[in-house]
Amino acid sequence: MIIQACINGARDATFHPALPLTPQAMAADCLACVLAGAGEIHLHTRDTDGRESLAPEAMDGTMRLVRVVVPGTLVGVSTGDWIEKSDARTLAAIATWQVLPDYASVNLSEPAAPAVMRQLSARGVGIEAGLASVADAERLVGLTLERPPLRILIEIAEQEFGEATRVADGIHAVLEKAGLRRPILLHGMDDTVWHFARLAAARRWSTRVGLEDGRLLPDGAPAPDNAALVRAAVEIYRQAAAQ
Repeated sequence: MIIQACINGARDATFHPALPLTPQAMAADCLACVLAGAGEIHLHTRDTDGRESLAPEAMDGTMRLVRVVVPGTLVGVSTGDWIEKSDARTLAAIATWQVLPDYASVNLSEPAAPAVMRQLSARGVGIEAGLASVADAERLVGLTLERPPLRILIEIAEQEFGEATRVADGIHAVLEKAGLRRPILLHGMDDTVWHFARLAAARRWSTRVGLEDGRLLPDGAPAPDNAALVRAAVEIYRQAAAQ
């Protein structure tokens, strides 16, 4: 089990004053999160104008700084199709990265997901298979992969707790039926962040927290930064382990 810090996502600067958007800010935030107890990092690289980018100019510079600050910590990125807005540009960018992330998230809801997964595998980058629906899970188990994903990322957008949990359980049921048993990282978004952090801890799965997913602490107070969110998740896992 790990707690992954998702430090920025697709959010913009208006979302939170501590949102890290430059390579230097991301590197500093990664260190703070690791010191707070994060086992891994997930980030979205930006170009010089602050826009999300998978271009090597954005990826290589950010990864190089982060590697210096948190050596030995696994660092992952997103490959969401909204970033480059072109499957061809996404694939071309991955092919030209010089400083590789350890893994990358691939959303199975996106048409080009199989091609992106093949490209990442060819570069030696691990894959987090992002599943947000039962249909995503069914698509994944129907694929013929050269190697299994590093982990399964069950990421739930539904905001009502009961509905959100039913979706997560439905995804897990598809994986179990197919015999696809890979490490699972379960996380929610906004209102369900802490609901799923607690559920993940109880099931002995991994989770992630950070300003990509939400800006509130478990008690509803605004979090000062990503490290505070990580510390709150660490406490949830500590309490679950003690039960």
